[in-house]
Amino acid sequence: CVLCGRTDDCPEKYGEKKTYVEYNLTVHYYCLLMSSGIWQRGEEDEGVDGFLITDIRKEVNRAAKLKCNICKKKGASIGCVAPKCKRSYHFPCGIQKECIFQFMEDFRSYCWEHRPVQKFPDKESRGTSQCTICLDLVEQLPLYTVLKSPCCKNAWFHRECLQYQALSAGIFFFRCTVCNNKDKFQKEMLRMGIHIPEKDASWELEENAYQELLQCYQHCDIKRCLCKKGRDYNEPDSKWEIKRCQCCGSRGTHLACSSMKSWEQNWECMECRSIFAKSGNYSKQKRSLATSEKTDRTTCLLEEPSPKCPRLSPGSQRSFLLHSPKRMCQNNSSPCTHLEIPASNRVMTSLSPLMSDKNRCLRKKHLRKQRREASNILKELNLQVNRKTSRLYINAENIWNSALKGFRQRNFSPTNTIEIKFTNFKNRSKTDTSAASKHHFFQLLMLHLQNSSLFEGSSAKNLSLDFDAVKEDLYFEAGKMIAVSLVHGGPSPAFFSKTLFSCLVYGPENVKPALEDVADVDVAQTIKMIQHANSLTSLQSTIHNCYEFLAASGCLRPITSLCDKNMLVDDILFHHVIKRIISPLESFRQGLETLGVLEKMQTHPDAFSSILCHKPERLSAETICDLFTIHSSSDVNKSSFVNFWMGYLQDVESGESVVTLEDILLFVTGSFSIPPVGFDPEPTIKFLHIRYPVGKRLLNCLELPITKSYKQFKNKMEVTIRNTLRVERG
Repeated sequence: CVLCGRTDDCPEKYGEKKTYVEYNLTVHYYCLLMSSGIWQRGEEDEGVDGFLITDIRKEVNRAAKLKCNICKKKGASIGCVAPKCKRSYHFPCGIQKECIFQFMEDFRSYCWEHRPVQKFPDKESRGTSQCTICLDLVEQLPLYTVLKSPCCKNAWFHRECLQYQALSAGIFFFRCTVCNNKDKFQKEMLRMGIHIPEKDASWELEENAYQELLQCYQHCDIKRCLCKKGRDYNEPDSKWEIKRCQCCGSRGTHLACSSMKSWEQNWECMECRSIFAKSGNYSKQKRSLATSEKTDRTTCLLEEPSPKCPRLSPGSQRSFLLHSPKRMCQNNSSPCTHLEIPASNRVMTSLSPLMSDKNRCLRKKHLRKQRREASNILKELNLQVNRKTSRLYINAENIWNSALKGFRQRNFSPTNTIEIKFTNFKNRSKTDTSAASKHHFFQLLMLHLQNSSLFEGSSAKNLSLDFDAVKEDLYFEAGKMIAVSLVHGGPSPAFFSKTLFSCLVYGPENVKPALEDVADVDVAQTIKMIQHANSLTSLQSTIHNCYEFLAASGCLRPITSLCDKNMLVDDILFHHVIKRIISPLESFRQGLETLGVLEKMQTHPDAFSSILCHKPERLSAETICDLFTIHSSSDVNKSSFVNFWMGYLQDVESGESVVTLEDILLFVTGSFSIPPVGFDPEPTIKFLHIRYPVGKRLLNCLELPITKSYKQFKNKMEVTIRNTLRVERG
């Protein structure tokens, strides 16, 4: 529905939902009928039941600026008509909050606080009675769900039962079920929000509903029937014509069987004769129920619906936005006791260097622990990968398009082992293993995503709004690629903002974005101007200057005090960072569901935050040392050569070498960094009687030469690693 935004199709609650393809319009009848800024200006066959299409479009635009006081979403087209009440809401929200909608005259609506109530005498006893429609118990209390008949003292109803009864009976047959009063009963029920449609009763509209009444009773019920052709035989204008009881019409006789003449019309069956005899009433005149009540349909309510009167809608004028007291500050004594102090004015107590170092060390330790947990989880997910291979042909100079083509090919499956072939690296296949090529591919892919138009921000990134990407479903593919990279041994993106991560894990409705999440400079400047407004006048002036932006983003709200700026800032942040990209976010979430990654993120948020929101820990000598398991033959003195290896790592870390720790890792594994899932197989070191070190990337094994001195060891390491990588890099 263009007015309430719901897809519910419940005619009893929201009226008939109609879709008009020629106008690209879907609307609930009650939502349209009760909207405050629209009235029927056309004939019944014009537009939508007399509501012109142009008027409906204007009403949708007007409602788009109003926030529902119940669900807090935009599009609240209905306003309370009570004086000074500025509440607005959607029709379904109003029903849920027990608002009253009067389907008569100018179609007024009352919020839950100002709705009309039925008055009961104080002396009237309270208890329970039966609802005269469903016969279930109903409490005799002035509740929204309970209604009392205005014409009968002991007639109580459930509101829901009355509404169903009204929809079924229509305006011509809806009346008190006890005394049959119609005018007084309908007037009170309309006042209390019962919709009585101007139509005939449902049972009158059923096809062939009274077909059996059109069939004349043709059966002889005399104890001894004389007709040889049977009791059901009927021949008009003969002695075998069947006459019916003039009182009940449910009994009959052949003229000959009751010795009647053809001109005789009056005949009563035995049952009716006995009743008349006991009552002493021998009147033969049949009393018609139709004459017992004079029904004048010209005087019934809603005979000619009055056109809806236009009413000034909240938010229709700019001056109202700045002066209407729709939402007051909670603390009346001090209207702005909780102003947000700009960051520049805050006094920060600096920690001592010792305490700062200690905290930094504790944070690093905690981060390592969380990354180990994430690694174990990803290893479990990696068990889904089978031996069947999916080969991707990748052009490193056009990484995104070639990756997208590979992921969308028919035979690609995330559970298959991925094999990468670079089409533009002539020498890569000679030196790289499949694992090294795969890691290099995912590394290039994550780097491309980080700098793509799908994300915005400097270092910590949120999703951006790219309409072409939405149309081509690229957000889904990006999420899928990240999930596959994590499970298949590629690097993590490590550029998620905390806000993006929280939206994925906890849901966007539970996230409060910050100013740092706004990448648009103009929007950020607007927010800062609102935040730094130090008086109500300057705040109103700022809002006036950015009125068009606030209206377009649906963030217009009444400003009555300075503290309202905080809620306005929250609205702008939520719209720009989250609500604006809700469609890309949902597609991105679906992509991350690949291989069960999103489910694990939601189960272990701290662990995955350590790899998605934080850059990988910089390699250190200690990290490399812990990464490798050392093996040696029995004839080798392990301790002395281990010291050579440790000493070399220390020299590299301190800059006393021509290679880096990343070069060493690349030489052995084909990767610059340690992937979140770890290496498979785990890296090992062997000390052998060989001339130069050898990096076996297929096994992640580093074979080191046995030398007589550390100087020889260091020289051989540097020459081999430097020359090997130089050749690979071309």
